This record gives sequence, structure tokens and C-alpha cells, in this order.
Amino acid sequence: MASLSGRGDLTDGQWARLRRWVPAPKPRGRRICRSRRVLFNGVAWRVRVGSPWRDVPDSYGPWQTVYWLFRTWQQTGVWALMVKMILALLDGQGRLTWTVSVDSTTVRAHQAAAGARKAPVPGESADHALGRSRGGWTTKIHLAADADQTVMSLKLTAGQRGDSPQFAAVLDAISVPRLGPGRPKTRPRKVLADKAYASRANHAYLRRRRIQAVIPEKKDQRRNRIAKGRSGGRPPAFDREAYKERNTVERTIGRLKRYRAVSTRFEKLAIRYEATIQVAILLDRTPHS
Repeated sequence: MASLSGRGDLTDGQWARLRRWVPAPKPRGRRICRSRRVLFNGVAWRVRVGSPWRDVPDSYGPWQTVYWLFRTWQQTGVWALMVKMILALLDGQGRLTWTVSVDSTTVRAHQAAAGARKAPVPGESADHALGRSRGGWTTKIHLAADADQTVMSLKLTAGQRGDSPQFAAVLDAISVPRLGPGRPKTRPRKVLADKAYASRANHAYLRRRRIQAVIPEKKDQRRNRIAKGRSGGRPPAFDREAYKERNTVERTIGRLKRYRAVSTRFEKLAIRYEATIQVAILLDRTPHS
């Protein structure tokens, strides 16, 4: 196992970007002899490989310490904070276009994901974002992705949940801090989505927020509108050329699923799995220099 360590670890440039938001881990009964960077790399190794935590190479430190760091930073919001600040950095460099695509992907849950305790956990949904779908025991990741293939926000539900009801929640979760003064940026210029999201409620939501909708009309919606004549109203505006960029969200999903702990869910708790995805985003989008 030790021979695998080192490949894909944080570069000096990546660590320089992230270290300003990394708190010093507090020892639990004995002094922690591994640096924060080494422990971070242990978490990253596990996210890439998708192995049990017990199999993290000894070169990263005791697996218990690596997992403790991962769990503690999830509970204190460190992973989420770092993702937000990387988004702010990318936006400050002009790399975010604010043309956002929304879609979902279903992830198969490993048998290790079953058996979570029934005791309530802060921030955890009652169903742990696990459910039965055509793919079996699954979790669904709903996300918004910039044309730069950067995840802007995400939401987890059970695998059988529909896509359209999560549309507004995913877009409401977009919040990119500014590097200077001012409120976080929350409003995309355009939102691209497939026909699964072509509901009146979603169009009304985008109009209220003054966001351009690029969503094709369903055939049955078109037939009903035409059948009503003048009372059916005008067809919704649709930019076919802009819609060609919608596949960026599918490419973004492909980038995330290169990390095996993302492509298969091993965590019992949804909040831990969300943190796993956040680590993958950091590894994928943090500039190397």
C-alpha cells in the first residue's frame, strides 16, 4: 500500500492556496506528530482510491488520525469554507462565466453505507439521502456547474427523488464570496437545464430572480399551449446556441466521478459523503500554482 502514497498529493502551489483556511488540529490525548498537509493528503488519498479508512497508508499517519481530521473539518465546516474560497479565487481570476447548468447523477451506495445509527445527527436528513431507485440502493447528487466545469453548489437526496423539485434549492445554494468588500455573488446570468426541469414553477423562479432560462419546452407542454390558442400564451424563450453548453454539467460530473469515493458512496451519513465530494472539488479545482 505504501507504494501508492505520494501520487496525486497536494502540490506546493495547492497547499499554499489552501493552508490559510486550514485550522491547526487539536491533539486528542497525545501529540499529533503529522503535519496538517500530510493528514490532508491522507484524506485526499482515500477520496481518490475509495478504500476503507483503515487502509490509508501509514506514511500519512495513523488512519484514526486521518479520519478524525476529515470528520472534524466536516463538523466545523472547514471543507465547505475551503470550497467557497476556491470559488472566490476562481471568480476573482475571471474564470467563472456565471452561465450555470443544472443536472443530477445517481450514485450506487456500497453495502458499507447501510446501518447508520438512528440517533439524530446535526444537519443529517432522516433518510441519510439513501433510497431505492432503478439503480438499486442509491444517492442522487443534484448540482449546478459553471461553464468552467466548476461545481457551484450541490444537494444530496435519496436516489428515487425527482430532479425538478430540487432545482430552486440547488440554485439558492450558490454563494460565492468576493475577494474584496461586498456581499457574496448568488445570481447566475443564465441557467441551462434539460426538459426534466421545464416546469412552470422553475420558469417563474428564474423570472423572479431575473435569470435567463435556457430550458427546452416539453412536447406535451407545447401541445397544451397550442391547444389553448391565445390563452395558452407565448412559447418560452429558448436560446438553442446557448443550450449547446449544457453538456458542461455532464463533463463536471465525469470529473467528480474520477474520485472513487465519489463514484461509489461508502459513507453511512450524507453529511460525510457531502464532505467527500467537497474534498474532490478541492483536489480538482484548486490551482496548482
